[in-house]
Amino acid sequence: MFTPVVYFIIVFIVLALSLVIAKPLFKDGSDRSIFFAAATVGNTGNLGIPLGIALFGEQSVPYTSIINIANVLFIYTFSVYFFAKDKFNFKDSVVSIFKIPAIWFALIALLINYLHINLDTNINRVLEMGAYASIVLQLVIFGIYMSEIKIKTTNWKLSLNIVLIKHIVLPAVGLVVILYFDLDPYVGAILFMELMVPLAVNNVNLAAIYNCRPHDTTSAILMTTIAFLLLMYFYLEMIHYFFGV
Repeated sequence: MFTPVVYFIIVFIVLALSLVIAKPLFKDGSDRSIFFAAATVGNTGNLGIPLGIALFGEQSVPYTSIINIANVLFIYTFSVYFFAKDKFNFKDSVVSIFKIPAIWFALIALLINYLHINLDTNINRVLEMGAYASIVLQLVIFGIYMSEIKIKTTNWKLSLNIVLIKHIVLPAVGLVVILYFDLDPYVGAILFMELMVPLAVNNVNLAAIYNCRPHDTTSAILMTTIAFLLLMYFYLEMIHYFFGV
């Protein structure tokens, strides 16, 4: 249970740094909103969990799953607020957070896990079908927006600064915090791996819902994914060097 706490500490440190540098960096309020909402969170579920299995085995799933729940809670609270605040007042932005079903289902999932409730096999199968269907729909939505991106009109400044925060600053801060708390090397390696994954596709969904430049958000996701592929070798070398895994 301490793993998501360390994850939150890392994310909030980087978020605080982002709040400091965003105002002089971006004059446009929507750019700042996307920068705050997207730069510190990654695809810890659809990518992070299977990547954890590939790198660390199935025993990594409890750690990657609880980190993913922490990530989901951050996205559907703070990220939703940042996406909404440019179009709504503070009260409406906060209210919009509690209208997101993912928050309540994540809390229910934690409660079921805590109470050791075993769900019926058929219920599990229905939930799995819904999860797979949602992944497909998210990727379809992402593909639609990606097909409309044009190189000449891409917000390169926003995308490149998000790449810098997501793939340089966040892993660097994460490494320092993980080593400071002296986590078990295996757990530290999993946590560092979850910090290095690119942006989550559901950022596009939220940007579209709150009309906060979904095309710019899509560009940022695409850029962080390319950066992740280019940097993955160096990330793995860092994991091996610092955690011996």
